[in-house]
Amino acid sequence: METVLRIRLNNEVDAFALYKVGFRDNNIAQILAHYLAEEYGHEGLFLRDIEKFGLTEAQVNAIQPFHSTDKLIGFIYLSIGRDGPLPTMVWNWLVEWYSDRYNKTITVAAAQAFGHDLVKGSLGHIQYDESHNHDDLMWSAVQHAIDNWGGIEKAESYLRNFVALIGEYFDELRQATVPRLKRAAA
Repeated sequence: METVLRIRLNNEVDAFALYKVGFRDNNIAQILAHYLAEEYGHEGLFLRDIEKFGLTEAQVNAIQPFHSTDKLIGFIYLSIGRDGPLPTMVWNWLVEWYSDRYNKTITVAAAQAFGHDLVKGSLGHIQYDESHNHDDLMWSAVQHAIDNWGGIEKAESYLRNFVALIGEYFDELRQATVPRLKRAAA
């Protein structure tokens, strides 16, 4: 569910970055516009899986994002005001890098635990990203943003902050799910 909420919020913050960069950097604007065009609507892939677990889209829409998600998105908005597209490019690259390295393994394990039909959308998203080389696309955007919007030190600082925020997300996810699993097992 949090993935759906994060995708939507991330698309909004990317659109804000695109608005802020405007005509000042056509190269990065084109990359970001291309990426956004390919990412819009992907939450639907995850919603189809979620509905198979018994939650409707309306129920998912009524859920408030984790505090770490609000914090992440707010941080990116604020940072775009300071450093243009650099923070969103670093974040998008990190998301794609992480996905390439871990999401397929996680999703295949979920398929083994719950059945392949319950993760078709998640697997579809992974296959789409792989076939459209989002990792490479975002890497080229990060390189351009480093060269033109702030330098390697700022990019590394954003990366450290994002990794910390991912840690907060996983802490919240564990707190939200583990107690239920323990109660269900009892």
